[in-house]
Amino acid sequence: MTDHPQSDPTSPETHFGARTVPESEKKGLVQGVFTSVASRYDLMNDLMSGGVHRLWKDAMMDWLAPRPGQTLLDVAGGTGDIAFRFLKRAPSATATICDVTASMLEAGRGRADAENFAERLDWVAGDAMALPFRASSFDVFTIAFGIRNVTRPQEALNEAFRVLKPGGRLMVLEFSRVPNDALRRAYDAYSFNVIPGMGKLVTGDRDSYQYLVESIRKFPDQDTFASMIRTAGFERVAYRNLSLGIAALHSGWKI
Repeated sequence: MTDHPQSDPTSPETHFGARTVPESEKKGLVQGVFTSVASRYDLMNDLMSGGVHRLWKDAMMDWLAPRPGQTLLDVAGGTGDIAFRFLKRAPSATATICDVTASMLEAGRGRADAENFAERLDWVAGDAMALPFRASSFDVFTIAFGIRNVTRPQEALNEAFRVLKPGGRLMVLEFSRVPNDALRRAYDAYSFNVIPGMGKLVTGDRDSYQYLVESIRKFPDQDTFASMIRTAGFERVAYRNLSLGIAALHSGWKI
């Protein structure tokens, strides 16, 4: 993991896992995390979730129901998991993957070549809070396990609304709040006691996975996040819990 940058005392504060940091630092800190883990990111997802993240992403596609000819913007989608699934289900669709971390985009490009998707994909380095795209450019906007790493998630949702065409759809897959107390305690015990050590063993980086575990606990619960989606302007907002609320899918439409 990269060294912590010097603090900016004039910046508003936000969270970086369990730490409080100036907002101006968070983007660089998040980039440091994902630069560190990019080469083993997909392997660690499999190990941490026992492969269940694949079922969650398939459930995302089931609800999204990609259609031929659609244009997808997948934000924080560096390694391509969501975009590849989308393109497989909609053969004439195209996708743009936007990620703030160059090394994640590089990992995704390698996978795209192996999947023969290179001609249907664009790769763009960009910030979810200030997307480098014109208004009303895309039919579908997805972000999976990325919005909790954004410094100001509401601004990312506002940007999603801006770049979607009228009639376009937002879908967010993110870790969420387990409503059952006993299950939440068991999940916390696993997350804090096992995942950072696993990250150290597989990637050589314990700190990044400690952050990722802590960041989940800082993310709003399902109803609060649904309200944020409505605030951005989306309608017909709904969510579905996955694995008893360990993760949740959120859907909204630009109408």
